[in-house]
Amino acid sequence: MLKGIVHVGLTVKDLDRSVAFYRDVLGLAYLGEMKMEGPETERLFQRKGCTARVAYLNGSQELAAPPVELIQFEDQEPRQQAGDLFRTSISELCFTTDDIDKEYQRLKELGVEFLSEPQTFDSTQYGFGKSRAVYLRDPDGIILEIIQSLVA
Repeated sequence: MLKGIVHVGLTVKDLDRSVAFYRDVLGLAYLGEMKMEGPETERLFQRKGCTARVAYLNGSQELAAPPVELIQFEDQEPRQQAGDLFRTSISELCFTTDDIDKEYQRLKELGVEFLSEPQTFDSTQYGFGKSRAVYLRDPDGIILEIIQSLVA
């Protein structure tokens, strides 16, 4: 039986650029980096000569959320494809905030690309309460979400 989520992995083109975005722009804590190489790595990723740089970042420890794992494969360029909410895959990685409007303005001023302005949702009839949410893109076009729960 599975016990929980250990991390959420994202393949990126430039690890240093992505670490800077997730650490310096989004404010996640940098936990460290490792290199993956050798026969086990080749078998795991099913690619001869596969090497990868892998960094881990995490948000607030009080959330007890799994870290974000950023993977840059060194043996070849990744096939770049912008995130698409309407394609079967992981649709987004969602972060929480206490003030979505303030966070939206802060990130907008830093040049972060948003899909819209924050929107308000009332899902109380389904037992999920009210919230405000917005989608944005990281430097590789991966879609991220920021959500704020609203007190009824």
